[in-house]
Amino acid sequence: MARTIRWGMIGCGEVAQQKSGPGFLRARDSTLVAVADRNGERAQAFAAKHDVPRSHVDAQAVIAAPDVDAVYVATRTDSHCDYVLRCAAAGKPVLVEKPAAMSHAQCLHMIDACAKAKVPLWVAYYRRALPRFLKLRELVDGGAIGKVHMVTMRHHHAVPSLEVMRGPFWSWRLDPVQSGGGIFFEAVGHTLDILDLVFGPIAEVRAFAANQAGAYPAEDVVAASFRFASGVCGSGSWCFTTDWDDEYNEIVGSEGRIRYSTFPPLSPPSGRPPDPIRIYRGDKVEEVAVADPPFVHEPLIQTIVDEMNGHGRCPSDGASAARTAWVIDEVLGEFRAGVGKR
Repeated sequence: MARTIRWGMIGCGEVAQQKSGPGFLRARDSTLVAVADRNGERAQAFAAKHDVPRSHVDAQAVIAAPDVDAVYVATRTDSHCDYVLRCAAAGKPVLVEKPAAMSHAQCLHMIDACAKAKVPLWVAYYRRALPRFLKLRELVDGGAIGKVHMVTMRHHHAVPSLEVMRGPFWSWRLDPVQSGGGIFFEAVGHTLDILDLVFGPIAEVRAFAANQAGAYPAEDVVAASFRFASGVCGSGSWCFTTDWDDEYNEIVGSEGRIRYSTFPPLSPPSGRPPDPIRIYRGDKVEEVAVADPPFVHEPLIQTIVDEMNGHGRCPSDGASAARTAWVIDEVLGEFRAGVGKR
């Protein structure tokens, strides 16, 4: 009989409220027993809304609690490494939000600490467990477009207004000191991580990045080419200084192509379902519509709970997240070093 995994959560912000927090209560053999947030009122409000027994201001109260079996860290990126190290020191399995850390080197440090403590480290690249991306991998692996030769990525995003940039969502995400980068660092990791899931690791990177608009200090335009260890080639263009929002990826094979989006539609109205996966073969188009669950972290949480109960493995761990962090570091390396910032 499976045991109920008792979770503690650190951070009760937007991600926890809308994407992940309720998933710990909805997943099978899982419950949420304590939450913490440096904003005590926010922690209390989350606990009251979801009938969580305890709320704290001090994160260590969650990490050290004897009735917490595993900890979920949903805080700013610049705090991830510290919390993961503290969980490892307490002997607690830990799920940390993506991006896993500020750099590939930090990821390796976290992996090493958890390995030495003999506790698992998972990373919330939740799309690895979403049904639509599992369907994407099934289509590729099943030969829906023959042998894959190339993948292309395109992501355009309008510059947020000054008011929005100062708001709670973007203010820290556009500050490399707190987040590690900008929209590319925050969002495109999801796209790269799914490609790692489908095609395996990226082995080589060639890239340019710059800040063209000067609206915030992080990168706002990126162009990159990749070679996967499997032999598949790839390229991407990401421009966050446009006057419209647009995002899609295309996998090109010997017998067709697959177009899909990493994210739900970016243009209003918000809350629309994800675009269907589209399979093109000559002049024929097949659409495969796969909905996301209400709380998108729930399928990944379920894989972790099952793993802790001795059934299966979570597809997103420290090692897979570190590979994505390495690619991002390679893409942004020259920009971070001060080359070509304008």
